[in-house]
Amino acid sequence: MNVTKLFSPFKFKNVELKNRIVMSPMCMYSCLEQDGKITPFHMTHYISRAAGQAGLVMTEATAVRPEGRISHEDLGIWDDEHVDGLKQLNGQIHSYGAKTGIQLAHAGRKARLDSTIYAPAAIAFNESSKTPEEMSLKDIETTVEAFKNGARRAKEADFDIIEIHGAHGYLINQFLSPLTNKRNDEYGGSRVNRYRFLQQVIKAVQNEWDGPIFVRISTDEYDPDGSTLNDMLYFADQMKQQGIDLIDCSSGGVVPASIHRYPGYQLKRCEIIKQETVIATGGVGLITTGIQAEEIVQNDRADLIFIGRALLRNPYWPKAAADELNETITPPKQYERGWK
Repeated sequence: MNVTKLFSPFKFKNVELKNRIVMSPMCMYSCLEQDGKITPFHMTHYISRAAGQAGLVMTEATAVRPEGRISHEDLGIWDDEHVDGLKQLNGQIHSYGAKTGIQLAHAGRKARLDSTIYAPAAIAFNESSKTPEEMSLKDIETTVEAFKNGARRAKEADFDIIEIHGAHGYLINQFLSPLTNKRNDEYGGSRVNRYRFLQQVIKAVQNEWDGPIFVRISTDEYDPDGSTLNDMLYFADQMKQQGIDLIDCSSGGVVPASIHRYPGYQLKRCEIIKQETVIATGGVGLITTGIQAEEIVQNDRADLIFIGRALLRNPYWPKAAADELNETITPPKQYERGWK
């Protein structure tokens, strides 16, 4: 057997992933009853990637409040009634040897809903978007509590890892960025103040959750007036001090921007954060082959590889990557005839 780093295990606290391949959170907009509950589609979608031998299967952005959904069709974890479906899903994913993660999320001003939406400031994302209501201190307190309750329900549903969604211009990112955070109170202005909301969310989640916690951030906002790389390193260091296990390094989404995408286009800042902060990172963004993924982990540019669209195209992407790397991986028993 050719021992590759991509297919070597990686451990966070009491959770060991069998390889470094993560199914990246991707919105499916498939809760057609608009109740936030798991559907047969979600069962097929996520379980097939576990059968395909991803080490960690992570759900799409899962809303901690109804008004925090990106769309009416998003998954939710704002109610105890969401727990049973998620628990059934986790049981099936675990049966294939994969670990499970949930991305706790709130869309803020990017929610496309009929109801009132909320943000740090009353500034719409673009001309066609609804103007949000500026959050009061009570609104902030309620939302932090919602993340705490989401973490409690995630534990009840048997998830292994929680990821807090602080990227792509959603609510936490809106607090972090000077482009969207125009507050004059303790939550706005300096980067210390802009970090305060995420700081409180992390502490609230930790009150209910003692397992690994990831945070996804937008490491580049593609705007000269946005958060700088030094801001990102400050935020990363604060997260490390709070005990965050991994920073999932994505980019963009805070304001409309033209982004030049190319293979591994988000990896440079991922690598800088990993080296400067000395924290585990996840690399994501146009990573499409096993050879490319192996280079990233071998050169310590990231610790985990988050695969998005390539896994939509092929649920068995890990098998294809293993074949490229001349690596042997164990298939589900039912598939042995085809994989060996």
